[in-house]
Amino acid sequence: MSLGLFALTTGGVWTLQGLDYLDDGLMSGKTVWAAVGGVLIIAGFALVVLGMRRRSAGRPSAG
Repeated sequence: MSLGLFALTTGGVWTLQGLDYLDDGLMSGKTVWAAVGGVLIIAGFALVVLGMRRRSAGRPSAG
């Protein structure tokens, strides 16, 4: 789950730099980084969802 959160954060920064909202770096204004960041955000979200499912599957049901 923490790897997913890291991917979400990194993907967000890369997307903002690619869209030229953060203009402090070599990736600023290059749309390829916006696309790569978007893919990384989706992958990070999937990892967080998988981590949450695993976490809830390990708990005994209250019943």
